[in-house]
Amino acid sequence: MSRTRASRFKRYEGGDPLAPPVDLAEALDAIGEDVMAGYSPERAMREFLRRGGKDQSGLDDLARRVAERRRELLQRHNLDGTLQEVRELLDHALLEERKQLARDVTMDDGDRAFREMQLENLPASTAAAVSELTSYDWSSREAREDYEKIKDLLGREMLDQRFAGMKDALQNATDEDRAAINEMLQDLNTLLDQHRRGEGSQEDFDAFMDKHGDFFPENPQNIDELLDSLAQRAAAAQRMRNSMTQEQRDELDALAAQAFGSPELMESLSQLDGNLQALRPGEDWGGSERMDGDEGLGLGDGTGVFQDLADLDELSEQLSQSYGGARMDDLDLDKLARQLGDEAAVDARTLQQLEQALRDSGTIKRGTDGQLRLTPKAMRQLGKALLRDVADRMSGRQGQRDLRRAGAAGERSGATREWAFGDTEPWDVTRTMTNAIVRTVSEGGSTAGGLRLTIEDVEVQETEARTQAAVALLVDTSFSMAMDGRWVPMKRTALALHTLIRSRFRGDDLQLIGFGRHAEVMEIDQLTGLDAMWDKGTNLHHALLLANRHFRKHPNAQPVLLIVTDGEPTSHLEPDGEVYFSYPPHPLTVAYAVRELDNSMRLGARTTFFRLGEDPGLARFIDSMAKRVDGLVVAPELDDLGAAVIGSYLGSRRNDAGRFGGYGGFGEMFGGRGFWVGDD
Repeated sequence: MSRTRASRFKRYEGGDPLAPPVDLAEALDAIGEDVMAGYSPERAMREFLRRGGKDQSGLDDLARRVAERRRELLQRHNLDGTLQEVRELLDHALLEERKQLARDVTMDDGDRAFREMQLENLPASTAAAVSELTSYDWSSREAREDYEKIKDLLGREMLDQRFAGMKDALQNATDEDRAAINEMLQDLNTLLDQHRRGEGSQEDFDAFMDKHGDFFPENPQNIDELLDSLAQRAAAAQRMRNSMTQEQRDELDALAAQAFGSPELMESLSQLDGNLQALRPGEDWGGSERMDGDEGLGLGDGTGVFQDLADLDELSEQLSQSYGGARMDDLDLDKLARQLGDEAAVDARTLQQLEQALRDSGTIKRGTDGQLRLTPKAMRQLGKALLRDVADRMSGRQGQRDLRRAGAAGERSGATREWAFGDTEPWDVTRTMTNAIVRTVSEGGSTAGGLRLTIEDVEVQETEARTQAAVALLVDTSFSMAMDGRWVPMKRTALALHTLIRSRFRGDDLQLIGFGRHAEVMEIDQLTGLDAMWDKGTNLHHALLLANRHFRKHPNAQPVLLIVTDGEPTSHLEPDGEVYFSYPPHPLTVAYAVRELDNSMRLGARTTFFRLGEDPGLARFIDSMAKRVDGLVVAPELDDLGAAVIGSYLGSRRNDAGRFGGYGGFGEMFGGRGFWVGDD
């Protein structure tokens, strides 16, 4: 029978086609956190994909569901299904035969006795009993039909192992159907033999499919696709056989000879298995599983379960992403949908889109050394997110307007923002009109009849105070900062301040200085990517030397000195440039630090210490240092460090309101833990 080659379609697997693009904000925040904690951007991205987001399943969750599905299949099933079904048919046939012998009064008593003896003395083995009854002359029509069903069942099961769905398709098969199957198997083996010898062609394949295509609903387009499909199922059938006990295998081998009442079927299937193993040796032909459940599996259904197990194993490896060159695109969404449902496939597809978006959006790129890195664009986005977090924390303690209106009276900064109640800054007309046009068009409207503004369209021009500030942020990078969990909050604080100055106060000049055993000036990407420093030493002296050099380079700017530390100074620079370390702190180390702090005060620096930790000795030292220069001490919780530093910076640069006067109530921001040290 000839057939028309059908076009192939597959189900759309991308979720809602009208859904908005994936949101990178949450991913970037999480990746940035991990990068600042010492992870490489590649590892940080992988960790986010594993964890997932707030409303997004990650790879670990999908892998857990795959493992649960695999465990459920193994615990539910056993491999006795076909033997049980054959035994039930045989027991029913024997029962009907005994009933017929008992009620047939016309039968010779000697013949009845002989038949009953035959039935009573059947072997205990199901296969041996079926074989011995091959020549038995059944008296009961129902018994004969049940016995013939055994042969039919075995044939359908054997075929169902190699060709999915054959068991149901061949129910009540005729002799013509069986002949067609034998012919298909012979032609298939001929086709595979030709392919093994390198003699087959696409024309041979097409001729085979035109003749026997109805047996292959998956509609392979070439010999390789046909081989892949057949070999995967045949390998699953072999793994099922490997998983059986020797007794089960012996029983099935003996029963197989009865399949369709013809040994030709088994010969053709054996030849097919040989061809498939030779052509696809890479399939798993030797695996096995232990199944101890209550639900018996027939040969065909069992083969399907073993294919499911193979799919689950493959998905588990794909989800692990632990092999070289792993990408989210490796995930087989069709298999995932079959095993876990469409929702899981949509989750995986979203993760694929997220990974691709991170790579394509300019937030992560591969450097010349082959490693992924956060781009300047990513750093800006991360800094904005941190600054928003700082603003949220500050708004709850001192009013929403302090951060946004910083420097509101002064020169335009070039930046704009959305209007908020109470703003007095001038409108940015171009941005406002553009927002209105974009909103109108996106809502399906037209601008032909005029443009209607809404309050959400309005943007105002930001201004900054005319006073320029030279800011030095000194952050402790000693081993105790990493050991006590202060490493990431320190980096978050630096990035938030850097973002604020670069976006809102472009006239200010910020210098980031990290100080451990020695101090160094750092760019923001260098600081945020800095691994934990395990060298002992807190060289405040060196850090202050660098800060004072920064202040001297900007003689017309207001110096602002911000010091974040969790320890007393334990090292200093000798006159020859060598680092001296001593713990407990040497009096000379303290003296050097005090001398440079005095120099900062002479340069006019407004100084704030941010003390981390509860060490009494540190508290006494910082209190005395702050009192010496009429500075401020803040002892924030780690989560509030960013808000404390940003608030101090804003207060320090508002000279129009008096020294720190524009930041009233700053001492109350942290539950009363911020306080003045000095004449006040």
